[in-house]
Amino acid sequence: MRRTRFDADPCPIARVADLFGYWWTPIILRDALFGVQRFEDFQKNLDVSRATLSSRLTRLVDEGLMERVAYQQHPVRHEYVLTEKGRAASDVLIAMWRYGEDHFWPERERPPLELAFRESRATVRATVVDETTGRPLDPGELRIQRRRS
Repeated sequence: MRRTRFDADPCPIARVADLFGYWWTPIILRDALFGVQRFEDFQKNLDVSRATLSSRLTRLVDEGLMERVAYQQHPVRHEYVLTEKGRAASDVLIAMWRYGEDHFWPERERPPLELAFRESRATVRATVVDETTGRPLDPGELRIQRRRS
């Protein structure tokens, strides 16, 4: 079955869904954001086939979220390093984390993993806020509209 592409859609959510719609993509980005860079380490952590991992990493490089950087010459070996665009994906992944925490475990049960600040180890409870005002976003107060020229 052929997958519908959304990479030319006018909606930003559709374009992100086009890339993140391959289920390994956000998982690979999660590991990269927390320091994984080498193919073998991604494969070991994720227990994913070499072909699938290679395909996903190639797409992430092609989309500008990662770059291949040689770390060894004989034989040539590469690391996959996040670009600025790739590091910016952390906002999406952190929002996914919070949504998953809140809605994919039975009530009163907590997930076995949590996000925490590296130094203080205090638990993080992420929320999406407006960059200008700092107000938490409420979809009931939002609308989609054409950008004014």
